[in-house]
Amino acid sequence: MSQVRKHSVAIRGHRTSFSLEQPFLDDLRAIAAARRITFAALIAEVDAARPREANLSSALRIFVLAQAKLASAVTANA
Repeated sequence: MSQVRKHSVAIRGHRTSFSLEQPFLDDLRAIAAARRITFAALIAEVDAARPREANLSSALRIFVLAQAKLASAVTANA
């Protein structure tokens, strides 16, 4: 099982941090690359869309899960 590690990124002119396991971080980087946006831009997008009561780390995990479900549904319908 992967350890939770703290990561920092600059979004919208300020630094923020989040804690994620390596597999989530790897998936986020892959999603950003597939969308041809920077890692920081993807983090900023998730940050802007999350409910204010949700923390960024949780929002990032939920985003990765949603992307995996979407990819699985597309594959199943192909």
